[in-house]
Parts: sequence; structure tokens; C-alpha cells
Amino acid sequence: MVVCGDDGLAHRLAAELRGVYREQVTLVVPPSGRRVRQPVVGRARAASAALLDMVNAAVNRSGNGDQGGADRELEATEPTEDVLADAGVERATALALVYDDDETNIRAALTARRLNPRLRLVLRLYNRRLGQHIEELLDQSAALATRDGSGSGPDGGPDAGSGAWSGSGSTTVLSDADTAAPALAATALVGTSKIVDTDGILLRAVERHPPAPGEVADPGLCTLALLSATSNDPAGTDGSEDSGEQGPQLLPDAAAVEAATGRGTVVLEQVSYSGPPLPAGRAGVPAFGELFSRRLRWSLAGLAACVVALAVALMVVTGDHPLHATYVTLLDLFSINEPAHNDDVGRQILQLLSGFVGLLLLPVLLAAVLEALGTFRTASSLRKPPRGLGGHVVLLGLGKIGTRVLTRLREMDIPVVCVEADPEARGMATARRLRVPVVLGDVTQEGVLEAAKIHRAHSLLALTSVDTTNLEAVLYARSVRSRLRVVLRLYDDDFATAVYRTLRAAHPRALTRSRSVTHLAAPSFAGAMMGRQILGAIPVERRVLLFAAVEVAGHPQLEGKTVGEAFRAGAWRVLALEVADGASGGGRAASGGSVGSSGSVGSRLVWELPDTYVLRGVDRVVLAATRRGLAELLGRRARHGSGV
Repeated sequence: MVVCGDDGLAHRLAAELRGVYREQVTLVVPPSGRRVRQPVVGRARAASAALLDMVNAAVNRSGNGDQGGADRELEATEPTEDVLADAGVERATALALVYDDDETNIRAALTARRLNPRLRLVLRLYNRRLGQHIEELLDQSAALATRDGSGSGPDGGPDAGSGAWSGSGSTTVLSDADTAAPALAATALVGTSKIVDTDGILLRAVERHPPAPGEVADPGLCTLALLSATSNDPAGTDGSEDSGEQGPQLLPDAAAVEAATGRGTVVLEQVSYSGPPLPAGRAGVPAFGELFSRRLRWSLAGLAACVVALAVALMVVTGDHPLHATYVTLLDLFSINEPAHNDDVGRQILQLLSGFVGLLLLPVLLAAVLEALGTFRTASSLRKPPRGLGGHVVLLGLGKIGTRVLTRLREMDIPVVCVEADPEARGMATARRLRVPVVLGDVTQEGVLEAAKIHRAHSLLALTSVDTTNLEAVLYARSVRSRLRVVLRLYDDDFATAVYRTLRAAHPRALTRSRSVTHLAAPSFAGAMMGRQILGAIPVERRVLLFAAVEVAGHPQLEGKTVGEAFRAGAWRVLALEVADGASGGGRAASGGSVGSSGSVGSRLVWELPDTYVLRGVDRVVLAATRRGLAELLGRRARHGSGV
């Protein structure tokens, strides 16, 4: 395996391939002098500095396990043809190009495909539409280059797998932003803790608290995990892969679930958002409350009251009909009536008062017109947080990750207020299109979070690219509202763990989550390099549960076994079976669409398969698996197929 990249995802991916899948890995990274961490910016609060010192000390004690994940490491500024050849791409089984720049990855992928047409390519691209075209182009190029070949692998042996799912020469385009966005968005919400949404497949997992004594927990479609046994964090704990029996248990069997009293669970089910609704109004049309300011609305109401009072007074003085009195008052108001110099004194006084009110009405009407024009002119640009907004999500940062999270939140109709310092940030166009309120300013400056109404917010998502900025914003938000639910995006997983534990100890009654994007995305990239379609990943505390679409053929752990026999606690579990429309299946269809890119048109997923159903070689299933469980499935097939 060859991994080329310029940030933490490359190191994390190399460690994943080496530590979990036991693959030989060559890592290509820029020279050490060019790997510069982002500087500390913003206010240097004493609390933030102290916490950073504790966190850095914890990280230094634990060490950085990602850096030593490769068997061989090369330093190169760019992945040129000579660099790829030196890395052994011509003999490699798979190549991952995970540079932060899309153009760099595409250029290197074209070069690598020419060097080795049978190479399995995994690209990191942010542009999804471009990624689809590049995937088709590279697969077509591989098919043309190997049309006259025998389908042998890089070493001349049989291919490690066949078809678009795992065959040589296949191309998979992934985005770390798309992979991590569901988990980051869902962590900040109530009732939608885990979400996987890929290629038309919707998988939702919800975190449930332990049932009361005498109650039986609803298992949903199935129980995916048992949460940690510790209870000092009311919404979860710091369980990791090294937590032992007290840590989370992935894919437990029925006996383990029954015996785990007092522990929360993660179950698979359909859930919906139940928080505050979005403000009413059609897209592109501002509401009346946003069309005019509060001061202008009160001015208009006062002038209308004056007109009504003058009409009533005229009706009393002259004895006119109410409609005629109102008409005459409006004529006097706009100074188009005859002077009342021949009428009595009361009528003359009312005409003068009407003329005076008319003079006051002119500037108010002009202000109303200007405000309305300005509101409609800026309806397609950035909006300000509406008055009275509460129970919303405050999103910090509209970069790659923040933009994807914003889109996911709006798909679920979650009210969001964004904070961004750069007016030309990547996600500004998305915020304008979705009509999401945006506060422009440095989040580390006084008043910015207050403008986003953090004191009435439901949760805070700190997703900027600078760890210290995220940490400082969270500390300040907690000083404003101590029970605020916060989610931090942090660069390093060890750093995220230390921050999480420190904040949890400081605020034991508030929910805190720290997420590393590389930690969430690396399993999907590694699974794609091994030749399987990874549908998504769900974080369970500090562990990750993968969802993959797998062909049963060639897997002795699945083929010819019943669903019950194929289930291995703590390793993998068959969740659904893909069948063609009109075919019979045990269970009900949960969602339509094909599984992965190679799924046939007109297929559907059947959930709740009976344990007696026998898996056949022609079947294609969706399963949940731990990283090591999926590695065992992939590893056995690779050794069986190619001897690697």
C-alpha cells in the first residue's frame, strides 16, 4: 500500500493500514520543514493557555502513534512520476492520494494510472461532481489498458477480487468532509446521535440512556453497541479501544445486551429531529418582521393611530359619516383638500393637525421604502440572526468541514447561525443559498458569539481549522452558558482525547464531545484501499463502527451460513440484504436505492432478516463491522485470492 498526503489524514491512514489490516505501507509526505501547524490566533485567555498546557503535556506523555504507522517513509514536495515510481506504485496493490488540494490528487492519480493500470486508486476530493467524472475516467482508462490482459494482479497472480467492488484497477473517490460531517452534525443534536447517509442508503443510529428499573429497552432494528459502564458524564464517557470491560462494546450479542443493566446503548432506528422549527417564510421572501425594523414598525403604527384619531375627531365635530370623515382626513393628510378657512374653528384645527401628521408621514414612508428595498436586495446575501431566535446550533467556521456540516444540518431542518471571519470563505455561497444567518467576525473577539445569540443556543459546533480557536471559543461559550452542548473539531486524536477529558472534568453536568476529522475519516479510506465499499462510519465514544456493502461470494465466514451463524459478536453483523424489486425477502424495505456504485437499478434493502436465512454467493449484504472485524474479512479474502 502507498499513501501520499500532506496532513494528519495521511499518517492516520498509514497507521490504520499497518496496525489494523497488517499491510506493508509506504508513506509519502512533504519535507518536515513544510509541515507547519497553524499558529495560535485570537485572545490568549489564561484559562485557555492553562488548559492547552495540560493537554500538550498529556499528548506528549501518550506519544504520537500515527507517525510510526508506515514501514517506509519518503519525503517529497509533490507526488511526481519519479516520486511515485520510487514509492513502488508499479508493484503496489493500492494507492491513496489524500493531499488537501484536489488538483494535486487528480494529477497524481492520472500519472499513477499510467504507471500501473491495475492499481486500486483512492482519491480525496472535495468537489463531489468532479469526483464522479474523475472516477469514471480513471476506471475507463484502467479497463482499456487491461482489456487484452488476463486480469492478473500486480504480481502476476490472480486478482484479489472481481468487479467494481473490489477488483484491481478500480477507483474510489472519497471526501473526509463528507465522511465526518454526519457524525459532527449529529453529535450536536438531540435524538440523532449517529448518521450514515451514502449512495441513497440512510442508516441512523440513536444513543439511548439506560432504561429505568423494570423497563425493557427497545432494541430498534438491532443493538449496535453498549456504551461505557462509567457514569460521570451524563451523555457518554471516554471509552476507547483500551478501556477493557468498562469501555464500549461494539456489536454485542443478545446475552451481552441482556446482562448489561445500567448501560446506555446505540441502536439502529429511524429518528427525526424534534427541536425548534425553522422560521416561517418562503425561500427568497423575507418575513414581515425582517422587512421593517422594530423602530419603523412602531412609527408606522403611531401614525396610523393618529389618522384614526383625527378621523374620529372630525366625525364628532362635523357629524359626517365615518367613511366620509376618513376620506376627508386623508385628503387633509396629503394636503390635497380645499382650505377650511370658511369652516368653524374645530374643523380648521383638525385640518392643521392633519397637515402636520402628513409632514411626519413623508420621512417615515421614505424610510420604509428604503428598508424594504435593502431587505429584498440582501435577501440573497448574508442574513443576520432573526430576533428572538433560540434553541439553534451555532456553527463556527465555514471551511470544507463546516460547509458539509451546515448542509447536513439544513437537510434536517435544524436552525443554524454561522460565525466566519473570512468573507470569502468556501461556505459563504452555501450559506447565502440556504439563507442561513451568518455573523462575520473573529470568534475570539468580544461580542461575536453574543451576536450569534450563544446565550440562547442549544449547542455549539467549533469546526474552524485552528485547534486553539475552537478551544478558546468553547471555553468562552461555557462561561456564558455552562450547560451548553459543545462539539470540537480537533486536529489530532490524542489532543482531542485530552481536551475531552479535561472539559468533562471541569463541566461534569454538560455534554462535551471532541472529534478528530482524521480519526473519523481514516477507516473509510482504509476500507476503500482494501477493496470494499465503505458506506460510512459511526463513532461510538472513542471507537468507530463501520458500515460496508459486501458481496458474499468468496467469504467463507458468510457464504453458505445462516444470518445467525454469520454473526460474530464484536466483529461483524449482517444488517440488510439487497434484493431486486419484486423479489421476496424476509423483513421490510427500509429505504430504496442501490448499494454502492455497483448496485443494480431497481433494487431495495430488506431489513430484519430472519436468522434462518442462508446467505448465498450471489447475495450482496450491508453489514456493520468493527475495524478489526472488517480487516479479518478483507485479509482472508486477499490471501485467498492473491496470496498477498
